[in-house]
Amino acid sequence: MKKVMVFGTFDVLHPGHLFLFEQAKRHGDFLIVVVAHDKTAHKVKGHKTTFKEQKRLNAVLSVPVVNFATLGHLDDVYKVLEEYCPEVVCLGYDQQAFTDRLETELKKRGVHAKIIRLPAFKPEKFKSSLLKNAGVVKPVLG
Repeated sequence: MKKVMVFGTFDVLHPGHLFLFEQAKRHGDFLIVVVAHDKTAHKVKGHKTTFKEQKRLNAVLSVPVVNFATLGHLDDVYKVLEEYCPEVVCLGYDQQAFTDRLETELKKRGVHAKIIRLPAFKPEKFKSSLLKNAGVVKPVLG
């Protein structure tokens, strides 16, 4: 079984995220989604999330194409790579956090995974920051 992993905050779950999950799943058989802890998301984004980590995790778990979802680690964001040993790591089109050391961390931890940057889905419309600024404060799934 080929495992694929994606990472993100997924604060306002929207069609762009669903597209990300669907595209990632095409690269394997089992999709693992790692949801950022509130503290990690705040550190990366510079602001608090709209939804707490457990609510964001539950929203991701409700997506049919997602086989498994978990919260990341506060002390070591790359630790999940060792735990689940994905064969593929998919990144969002605009994902920057923790990607600069990703290849190095994979090698360091003995994880042989291909890194794939996925395309965007209507980024002018479906981007979390845009939806928040437009006053969308509940997850949008369709």
